[in-house]
Amino acid sequence: MNEYVSGVLDNLKKKYYWEKEFLQAAEEVLESLTPVVEREPKYRVSAILERIVEPERVVSFKVPWIDDKGNYIVNSAFRVEFNSALGPYKGGMRFHPSVNQGILKFLGFEQIFKNSLTGLPMGGGKGGSDFDPKGKSDGEVMRFCQSLMTELYRHIGPDTDVPAGDIGVGGREIGYMFGQYKRIVNRFEGVLTGKGIHWGGSLIRPEATGYGAVYFTEEMLGTLDTDFEGKRVMISGSGNVAQYAAQKINELGGIVVSMSDSAGCIIDEEGISGDKWEFLMDLKNNRRGRIKEYAEEFGVPYYDAKRPWGLAKAEVALPCATQNEISGDEAQAMVKNGLIAVAEGANMPSTPEAVEVFLGNKIPFGPGKAVNAGGVATSGLEMSQNSMRLSWTREEVDTRLHTIMVNIHKSCAEAAEEYGTKGNYLNGANIAAFKKVADSMMDQGLVF
Repeated sequence: MNEYVSGVLDNLKKKYYWEKEFLQAAEEVLESLTPVVEREPKYRVSAILERIVEPERVVSFKVPWIDDKGNYIVNSAFRVEFNSALGPYKGGMRFHPSVNQGILKFLGFEQIFKNSLTGLPMGGGKGGSDFDPKGKSDGEVMRFCQSLMTELYRHIGPDTDVPAGDIGVGGREIGYMFGQYKRIVNRFEGVLTGKGIHWGGSLIRPEATGYGAVYFTEEMLGTLDTDFEGKRVMISGSGNVAQYAAQKINELGGIVVSMSDSAGCIIDEEGISGDKWEFLMDLKNNRRGRIKEYAEEFGVPYYDAKRPWGLAKAEVALPCATQNEISGDEAQAMVKNGLIAVAEGANMPSTPEAVEVFLGNKIPFGPGKAVNAGGVATSGLEMSQNSMRLSWTREEVDTRLHTIMVNIHKSCAEAAEEYGTKGNYLNGANIAAFKKVADSMMDQGLVF
């Protein structure tokens, strides 16, 4: 890290010392950009790094609502509109008790680069609330979403900011938020993505992040002259991303041996496929049960309060749960168990220590901003369909998604090689994404 880059990072740490996840994400990106700013001094002259690490706007507001018992409750909500150099702000809304401004800044910052890699005209943003939809009735979720949108509608729009879903925000929540937006502005427009397929949603959107992660991993494996056939794959999480990553891996001949939730994890040596995968889908999407019930149903090991890393042998790892879920020690165990590739289905699930282990052992490591870009890419395709008042077939959307993920892999690989770190997808993703955003910022002058 040269003097300029380290100076920007040091200043950021002084200003936002309590925002640990954001600082972690910023350090990872800035460290990768050292060779870029050394080769191209125009970025320093234009203070691009100083400008790109600060959100263009942060909206913070309260969300009052009434539960089924008539109690008055107040939650906090935020929308971090980080960078609009490439297009309208684009990024999900997260409903989870852990949500705070620092978490959303980390996610919004990552979103800038993720969206850039897709090649679609989308800026970066993120939002959410500390509201927890788990255990809430449909009526409670509806009243919360309507209250939230009564303020949020002022700050979003199809050409300004287009939120989507994230943790805790699925089709139900998107529907309630869209309905309230439409009621207030008296317009039916593509302001949210992840909509119901009958009223503007895109086919493949629920599957997109998981499918896209597998498509990117397939390209990584290709550089090793292999593929998913017969490979044992560890997946964490059991939500949307993990479910459809598992489905696609099964289609490609892989064997998914693990899944998890916030309570613990399972190891199924025979593979989570066929009727077992169908059981998991019903368990998580309809009954909203715990992963432990899968272990009880099929008689496989369940590990309470543990993550799957290192508990079984596997060649491929797809962490699809949450940030910082793989420690350095767990990464070492995975390498000893025969790991040949890691692809992040979640946002920043590998700690810096884990990333160091993977790169130090020459394990191809796909960072989340590249690997899980399929979700936002398909959101972008949904925006296009809304603008044109069209609905593409499942095959059309899947083909476009596959092409985007292949191109993202190519961009990362080429940028890494161009700047002297061949095979380092982390550097390649950061560099390729940064250059597109930075050059656009320079073209538009000293503005947002």
